Amino acid sequence: MSRSTKIAFHNRDKYIALGLNIAYYRKREGMTQEQLAEKAGISRSYLGEIEAPNMVSTLSLEVLFNIAAALQVPEYQLLEFRD
Repeated sequence: MSRSTKIAFHNRDKYIALGLNIAYYRKREGMTQEQLAEKAGISRSYLGEIEAPNMVSTLSLEVLFNIAAALQVPEYQLLEFRD
């Protein structure tokens, strides 16, 4: 098992929660995945992977910062995980 696989597996629930938070704030802003992806400088398919609750897709801090800026929310808000 590679190091990245271990990290993804260990933090699986956090990545899923992050994706769900992004989807929540995107929908709250009335944006489509296509619109958010364009504003954040990523592809729509990559955003779809990030938001998908049944898969783990890692992302860089740069992507996180770009998504937060596009959604006009502080970065920490995307990282607030609810129980």
